[in-house]
Amino acid sequence: MTLSTAQIRSAFIDFFAKQGHQAVPSSSLIPHDDPTLLFTNAGMNQFKDVFLGAEKRAYTRAVSSQRCVRAGGKHNDLDNVGYTARHHTFFEMLGNFSFGDYFKTEAIQFAWQFLTEELKLPKEKLLVTVYSEDDEAYGIWKDTIGIPEEKIIRISTSDNFWSMGDTGPCGPCSEIFYDHGEHIWGGPPGSPEEDGDRFIEIWNLVFMQFNRQADGTMEPLPKPSIDTGMGLERISAIMQNVHSNYEIDLFQALIKAAAEIVGTADIENKSLRVIADHIRSCAFLICDGAMPSNEGRGYVLRRIIRRAVRHGYKLGASDIFFYRLVQALCDQMSDAYPELKEQQAVIEKVLRVEEEQFSRTLERGMSLLNQALGDMEGDIVPGELVFKLYDTYGFPADLTADVAREKGFAIDEEGFAANMQKQRERAQQSSQFGADYANVVSVDHITQFTGYEKVEQTSEVVAIVVDGQKVDAANDVEEALVFLAETPFYAESGGQVGDTGMLIAGTNIVTVKDTVKVGNAFAHKGSITGQISVGDQVSAVIDSQARNDIALNHSATHLLHAALRQLLGEHVTQKGSLVDKDKLRFDFSHLEAVTDQQLLDIEQLVNAQIRANNPLTTELMAIDAAKDAGAMALFGEKYDDEVRVVRMGDFSIELCGGTHVKSTGDIGLFKIVSEGGIASGVRRIEAITGAAALEYVQLQQGRIAQAAQLVKADPNALVERIKGLLQLSKDLEKQNQQLTQKLNAQKGADVLSSAVEIKGVKVLVTEMPGVESKALRPMMDDLKNQIGSGVICIGTSSGDKVSIISGVTKDLTGKIKAGELVNYVAAQVGGKGGGRPDMAQAGGSQPENLAKALSSVNTYLEDKL
Repeated sequence: MTLSTAQIRSAFIDFFAKQGHQAVPSSSLIPHDDPTLLFTNAGMNQFKDVFLGAEKRAYTRAVSSQRCVRAGGKHNDLDNVGYTARHHTFFEMLGNFSFGDYFKTEAIQFAWQFLTEELKLPKEKLLVTVYSEDDEAYGIWKDTIGIPEEKIIRISTSDNFWSMGDTGPCGPCSEIFYDHGEHIWGGPPGSPEEDGDRFIEIWNLVFMQFNRQADGTMEPLPKPSIDTGMGLERISAIMQNVHSNYEIDLFQALIKAAAEIVGTADIENKSLRVIADHIRSCAFLICDGAMPSNEGRGYVLRRIIRRAVRHGYKLGASDIFFYRLVQALCDQMSDAYPELKEQQAVIEKVLRVEEEQFSRTLERGMSLLNQALGDMEGDIVPGELVFKLYDTYGFPADLTADVAREKGFAIDEEGFAANMQKQRERAQQSSQFGADYANVVSVDHITQFTGYEKVEQTSEVVAIVVDGQKVDAANDVEEALVFLAETPFYAESGGQVGDTGMLIAGTNIVTVKDTVKVGNAFAHKGSITGQISVGDQVSAVIDSQARNDIALNHSATHLLHAALRQLLGEHVTQKGSLVDKDKLRFDFSHLEAVTDQQLLDIEQLVNAQIRANNPLTTELMAIDAAKDAGAMALFGEKYDDEVRVVRMGDFSIELCGGTHVKSTGDIGLFKIVSEGGIASGVRRIEAITGAAALEYVQLQQGRIAQAAQLVKADPNALVERIKGLLQLSKDLEKQNQQLTQKLNAQKGADVLSSAVEIKGVKVLVTEMPGVESKALRPMMDDLKNQIGSGVICIGTSSGDKVSIISGVTKDLTGKIKAGELVNYVAAQVGGKGGGRPDMAQAGGSQPENLAKALSSVNTYLEDKL
């Protein structure tokens, strides 16, 4: 049976949906809710908190097709892409998951049923591995499934034992392999020939069975779980009777499109594989919010783009080409991922701009590298050259290594690292995506948030954490995390800052400076005055004024988002947000600066919605129903199956868990205070609302009135008055320059009489106090014309700065060089200079030595002439 890649994806989802699994959409490649990851690299990433017990879902079984990228950090396949049959920067991971529901028997049965009954793979082509100590899995494969013992291989290494970290959930694995046949070299897993291509792993079943303690002991988990992963591209190759992933339908379509665009008939060229792979990772990364840059995720994206471009030029591409592949990608994958089509224009523009920038330096950099490789002795490219290519021409080290490898060279990685120390430190810092409180402390509690209705709540203290440790009570500490059963305090999320306020128990007070999430618990972070104990009843009181100001800014952010999409285009998507009591900051995808007129239009549209005083309504809906209703998801927010939909009339509808006004009129006034670029293709608007906006406008009006008073103009005529004064200033400056030039010319004419003759050559050496340094050059031109033939040296000083100019008429430059003369003088006044043989200038810092230096010129010339 032959199935397309799209059909296999659908068959997998449908099969497990029939087995009671909730079909869950792929999460973003940018793991906004997991600061420990560079990119989403496995299907289980979005379920991490569920497996850890920090998050509850409405279902206990799930199935997904997760888009993944492995091109940076721990999981980096970039160097192998294009050179092997199965390495990719972007791939799709099919997975089924059990959160304390079924375990080994059902997981194994589901996998075997899907492969042999749904896909109808020959059973004799399959073999499995189990962890050497996992007799249970071995028995299920042997006795329940009926696989012969010789096809069940025990593996004792970490290849068949999975762990989330040094401590925490872990357990044995069982992998399913497909035998491509005796005509392909390679042996089964565990054999000396296991690295061959005959036996290919297609599915990994992870049995989360234990909780590893710090001392290494394994405690059984109360609810064992299942995490599986099967590469869509690998199973597609098997179902389409091809050996390489690049031979499947999806890749063949992209490879053919790339060949046509770059103009090559060599359809087997591996550079086409690189390009076909890279367009997937680049397009989806941009779609999910990444933008090319020199740091972190953006730097990885830039490296992938440039690698693809370089391979295109190897194939003979004569113009920018990479962005043109986005259409072919949409043709193949937008049915499964409609966001790809929605973001097509943005993806194309980002890729086009990046390729144009790189193309300006690629030719020169490649020329330098090829020349160096041609002249090189040995087979190691020096680290200094690798660094120069990176620093001067924007060549990532792996791109240089890629080119070098094709020509039989390796690069001096240690030498490059030494040259790149500062840049490497910065890159390491940008990839240390921090740790959240959940990695510091574990609180097995779900906080009930009451802040949509209340600003004050009596609640019980359920946990206290000081210095990362749980305590029963805390006395007079500067910083603690206090957890309540219920709270009106909003925890930082979706760009909105956490609430501040107080927790009060008699004379004992927690001054809350911030509120953050730890799993499903809300941590009130602040200082304790007196004593707070677990079990205490406290009055939780938020700072109502701060909450109100935050609400104004948050609701205005929704209106701004809608206005941007309406006025700039639907390619605008949110790339970041900060909402606090003082301002709102909104980052969005847009490739040009927003014009002044567009900013005015945006302001007017938002303020029109404020004046309309539309009621703000919220509704809990199923996620699919919310999306069908047109609700937009906000950057960084994590959504459950049931979501909160915030509407403002017919103008804005978004998924949002934040706090808001009751009607748009509450915002009062919206004022943009700045707009600018923060990354390639990402703009930022900062704005204020309410009383802050009114105060800003009044302050600006006050400044206008003050300026009008200073220039004696009516405020309404201030612009014309300023234009008139600027023109007057220009006219006066021009007149001043003309008068200065005349005065300097007169001074020059006066000093000509002091010229002397040395060995038949006219020599004029003089100090001219009060002459500006910028006037020396035109003065020298005039004096050279008047002297006809000769040597001139002039010095002037102002404060502690010295300016010197020397001139030699062209008939004498064979004897005297102006540059040598000026440096002779400059050396005596603590300076240096340079220029042409007929005119040179210098500066200095010792005006007290100028007169003596100039007096030595005649003696200098007597020796030279």
